[in-house]
Order: sequence, then structure tokens, then C-alpha cells
Amino acid sequence: MASKSQCSWCLLAAALLLMFFARPAHAENSCPWLNEATASGFLGGAATGAYSPATESQPAICTFMRVENGVTRELQLTVEIVSASPHMRVVALASSCVDPAPMTAIGNEATRCMAHIKGAARAERVLSRVRDQVFTITLSTSQRDDGELTGDVMRTRIATVAEQISGNLF
Repeated sequence: MASKSQCSWCLLAAALLLMFFARPAHAENSCPWLNEATASGFLGGAATGAYSPATESQPAICTFMRVENGVTRELQLTVEIVSASPHMRVVALASSCVDPAPMTAIGNEATRCMAHIKGAARAERVLSRVRDQVFTITLSTSQRDDGELTGDVMRTRIATVAEQISGNLF
């Protein structure tokens, strides 16, 4: 019969082995504004997320992707702190919008528009700011006639994401 201290070591070793082998099975996503479960709902199924923190030359980027049957659906969020003139940054970003439409209750100066994304058949973008934080949200699909992400569904979902993100940035 094993002593209590030997059993304790056995349990500790077993727990460490489980942690070691379980960690690589799920990619860590530490996006501060949106989690994988919520993003999966917006993309219509299980999505995998990645997070890149902000640097001096690049905003923080959260990317969530769902690939199924050769179709890629992606939700990307960028957040940058612009201390000099956040209004001018939003104006500059809006200049690349196609068919812009103002949005209400989504931070300040919110605009929804179509976006041209390499590899995407259709994409919608929202850009806005909350105080000195400028954010963009892009929802895209690689399939031209995507039955899950039709134009109306994309506009509804991206507006909902934008509401959540602007609320989280307050």
C-alpha cells in the first residue's frame, strides 16, 4: 500500500501531465473585447481566435475565423489609442469606405460601409471611436452567395458586434 506522500506525488504528476497535454489542444485567445464563444455566434459556428496586442506602429487586433466546407468567414476587430486627434483618424479611415452609412448609439462618429478585403467575396466594416480609442470591425466571407452571411445578416450582425465593442470600450 502506498503512503500518503507517494499518492500526493502521483496525483500532482497526473495533474501536471493533464495540463501539459490539454493546453496545446486549444489555442489561447486573450482578446479583451470579445471572446471566441461570442464571435462564433456571429460567424455561425465554431471559430478560432487570435490576438495581437498593440505596438507603437500597429493597433491591437483580434481575429476570429471559421473555415468550413471551403468557405472562410472572418470577424476582425482593431483598437488603437489615438491621443492627438481621434476625430481625424476616424475621418481618414472613413475615406476608404464604399457606400458609407452613419450609425447611431455606437460610440462617436460611427459609420458602416462595404469593405474591399483581399480574398473576401463580401465584407462589411464599422468604424467608430470611444473617447480616444478608434476601432474598426470587419466581417467577411469568401463565398459570394453565402447563405449564412447574406448582406442583411452581415449588416445586422456587425451592428450587434459594434454595440458590444463600443460598450466594452466605455
